[in-house]
Amino acid sequence: MQNGNGLYITNGLFTKMLLDRQLQSEIAEAYNRYQKNDWGKLCEEDKVQNLEALKNGGRILAAYDTSKGKIYIITDDTQAEPTVTTILFADEY
Repeated sequence: MQNGNGLYITNGLFTKMLLDRQLQSEIAEAYNRYQKNDWGKLCEEDKVQNLEALKNGGRILAAYDTSKGKIYIITDDTQAEPTVTTILFADEY
């Protein structure tokens, strides 16, 4: 991983993705949206917090529906730690 940054998928989600091409496609689409600051189904308060985190560092949260249930994409970006993004089922949070 470059510059200490990382993208991780939980074991639960990864296991489901291995056998489900539709889910693989849905995760890829969600991640593409995430990279464009389209955070899916969030309340206004969470969207405002994401905008603040983009400016000042911190946690960015996104939520998307898939055929296998809701997923979250979460990036933790602090100056003290490397940036880490995790994709997980909502029930794994």
